[in-house]
Amino acid sequence: MALTYSAGSLVTARGREWVVLPESEPDLLVLRPLGGSDDDIAAVFPAFETVKGAEFAPPEPGDLGDQRAAGLLRTALRVGFRSGAGPFRSLAGIAVEPRAYQLVPLLMALRQKTVRMLISDDVGIGKTVEAGLIASELLAQGEATGLAVLCSPALAEQWQQELRTKFGIDAELVLSSTVSRLERGLDLGQSLFDKYPHVIVSTDFIKSTRHRDDFVRHCPDLVIVDEAHTCVTSDDSKVSTQNQLRYELLRRVAEDAERHLLLVTATPHSGKESAFRNLLGLVRPELAHVDLDSEKGRKLLAQHFVARKRADVRQYLTKEDGLADDSLAERTAFPSDRYFKDETYKLSPEYRALLDDAIAYASERVEEADGQGRREARIAWWSAIALLRSLVSSPRAAAQTLRTRSAAAVAASAEEADRLGAPLTSDSADSDALEGMDVAPGAETEENAGSRLAELAKRAQELEGPTQDLKLKALIKHLKALLADGYNPIVFCRYIPTAEYLAEQLGNDPETKKRGPLGAKTVVKAVTGTLSPQQRIDRIEELAAEAGEDAAARRVLIATDCLSEGVNLQHHFDAVLHYDLAWNPTRHDQREGRVDRYGQKRDEVRVITLYGDDNGIDGKVLEVLIKKHRQIKKDLGISVSVPDEMSTGVTDAIVEWLLLRGRQGEQEALFESDSFQQSFADLEQDWNSAADREKASRSRFAQRSIHPEEVAREVAAVREALGGAGEIDTFVRESLNALGAVLRDSGADFTAQVGGTPVGLRDALAPVVGAETVERDRPIPFRSSPAVARGEAALVRTDPVVGALASHVLNAALDTQADGARPARRCGVVTTDAVSTRTTLLLVRYRFHLTLPSRNGEKQVVAEDARLLAFEGAPRNAVWLPQERAVELLEARATENTAAASGERTMTRILDQLGEVTPYLESYGDELAAELDASHRRVRAASGEIVRGLSVTAQKPADVLGAYVYLPATASVPAGVSA
Repeated sequence: MALTYSAGSLVTARGREWVVLPESEPDLLVLRPLGGSDDDIAAVFPAFETVKGAEFAPPEPGDLGDQRAAGLLRTALRVGFRSGAGPFRSLAGIAVEPRAYQLVPLLMALRQKTVRMLISDDVGIGKTVEAGLIASELLAQGEATGLAVLCSPALAEQWQQELRTKFGIDAELVLSSTVSRLERGLDLGQSLFDKYPHVIVSTDFIKSTRHRDDFVRHCPDLVIVDEAHTCVTSDDSKVSTQNQLRYELLRRVAEDAERHLLLVTATPHSGKESAFRNLLGLVRPELAHVDLDSEKGRKLLAQHFVARKRADVRQYLTKEDGLADDSLAERTAFPSDRYFKDETYKLSPEYRALLDDAIAYASERVEEADGQGRREARIAWWSAIALLRSLVSSPRAAAQTLRTRSAAAVAASAEEADRLGAPLTSDSADSDALEGMDVAPGAETEENAGSRLAELAKRAQELEGPTQDLKLKALIKHLKALLADGYNPIVFCRYIPTAEYLAEQLGNDPETKKRGPLGAKTVVKAVTGTLSPQQRIDRIEELAAEAGEDAAARRVLIATDCLSEGVNLQHHFDAVLHYDLAWNPTRHDQREGRVDRYGQKRDEVRVITLYGDDNGIDGKVLEVLIKKHRQIKKDLGISVSVPDEMSTGVTDAIVEWLLLRGRQGEQEALFESDSFQQSFADLEQDWNSAADREKASRSRFAQRSIHPEEVAREVAAVREALGGAGEIDTFVRESLNALGAVLRDSGADFTAQVGGTPVGLRDALAPVVGAETVERDRPIPFRSSPAVARGEAALVRTDPVVGALASHVLNAALDTQADGARPARRCGVVTTDAVSTRTTLLLVRYRFHLTLPSRNGEKQVVAEDARLLAFEGAPRNAVWLPQERAVELLEARATENTAAASGERTMTRILDQLGEVTPYLESYGDELAAELDASHRRVRAASGEIVRGLSVTAQKPADVLGAYVYLPATASVPAGVSA
């Protein structure tokens, strides 16, 4: 009869030791290697393979390490933990080091039985990480069994990568381009959402009535909605059918009161109070109507809503937050400010003549169409806007527009003309409207206009190049200045032809040996909507790789607004140049937010806005919209969206004035015209109201449900269990030095070449830094900031490079026969003046068996913890020291040499008597279990039903992983006392 092994016990099988996991059955053991990760879990049948109970082998007294041995082994062990015992089940296993402020939404979520959150932190603070933390925790606890992320199709692959690489969640993409392939693998009657527990779904794909019903019926019990403000409607304005469909989808998803729902957006208001209320109603129905000025309303909202500016979290857990000291203070390096500069250019005489002739043509068409009916008038209107915007953009965009038939020309009604013409010529703040909107619009609306438009197109084509295109000439001048100051800029354009034109004019061509105007070491590439979302990311990485690490090399990215949302570019770029003005200033903020965010190494992000002084459009848009938006953001510290219809009203007035001027010559100044004054007054009133509401909400609804003291307590517990940044920095430096790596300092950062390290370490690093980096002995950059670019390593425990190093150090310490240097050892004898009597330091690994109740049933978990325990004197009469004193011993340095033979004898005596301390180790384990039980209950205090049945017990015996004896130096021994 096979022996039954309890969860957490040690067994020997396949030549190594394993921990038995709770999923095991009597005839099937699910095992994780001792010191291994979840990736190494294996199933063993005791009936067919030899499985024996095991005890952890004691240290060998002859295998002595130096003064660093204990600290390195402790850190290597803690880095390897993938199943923490604390209340945050997922933190030990994720590959991201959350900032302390990012734990606030998680703490709020864990106080709710069903999690309903609106996360509205400012752009660049890390809302994706905050939502991912909550999702991974709910899945780890068993509170959720599946996950659906609803987002724009352009952001789907980025969400997939973030979830996989940072949180270990493999999610399937459900897009219009993937659904057919996925459905082919389904069984009869099976839903996609039953087969794939974790999915990332295009909101626009799933909102249609055809797919919506199936999704709602089989929707996972945890849903994250990205850019949630685009999925609600306001009560007092005309809304698009798309918004209505999205809102109906979310309303039905939210109807299930048991479903966890996380709404993520940096702009919850979007300028409309009713839209904000509808958004809150999805979180909790009564929030749609409750008086938010009342104490009851504020308290209710505070449970579900978090909205912070950068200034709120730039310095966190300090005395200013009400803490006793700054010992846990965390400073997050956001860029301090954006440096704005508006630069102008004038049209060349030839370009001026082309624009005047085009305006005259557009004016004639609009005037003629006005007498033909409303449908014809709207078609002519959209054609005129397309022509004007493309002419202001670039000669190539103008030529393409002049040769292309207007999308609105096929419309059967005025309403259809608006629906077809508006997306290609306006700049909606809705990020879901970005895909496919960077193509150059058409202007041709009638057959007999072909020759006239063709002649204009030919003239436009002849204006290419900096001689006639003075806008391009101005761009080159400003790019040269940015590059000379060490910046790597992104140039944002409105249309694909413009981006391709700029890349062609600015770049170097190795085939023709053409040298661009920005220098031989400047790499220029374009990213537009012609590329898929993944191809865009690949193109950016190619650009970074081609520029390389040469300090003199520079990167210039030419992009359309397909990159203005979602794709984070702060690691490769640090300046933005607006080549084409957006007609909605929110789009400018979105563009700038790609580089001005957490992880940006520049303290000052530069923003240059290029505008035409004499084209009749740019200067007015800049004055009325862009500068107003900047001022509101400067006053409030956050961006406030201008309502799309208000922005459109102002730009329509500008176009009307321009076309009128084209027909009648110089007329009244734009700012004196009745239509403009009315449009601007409406805009001013709505925008100021939105700003006032936003300012009021930020003060009334500031995150107050979680006090910084509560965050500090949990942060301290996490750092005690898993280690802090300073410990990791010391570990990496000392380990690599001991293993033969070559380190070169660069401030708080450093690089390491590992070509001379043991082959085991090189093999472990190759998959995470690249085989070529290891084989060619290229420097690996280590950064003190957790936000690193590809190819860099962060000095945090969750970084894959740090994990590979820790695994090698730990395995080498446990294997006395391992080849090469072994920085960490399980034993050590140090003679030091840090002690006055013989002191023994033990590194003890505890295993805990946790029963975690959830609404989906109990979950059995085995978790690990490592503690340092120290005593003075002999094991039999041990005088145990406080925990902080035990940790201090890691810093003790040898002040005298210890003879090897003497050290081995001392170590042997201690190890032979170590059984005497077993009762203390076990009682300490019980104390830890009680503390962990209390911690779990404290974090979930507001959700009493979840903690019924919770239990934490220590697995016995504990493993003594290391034993280190500190002998007093001769000078530190008191008279008459023997060491």
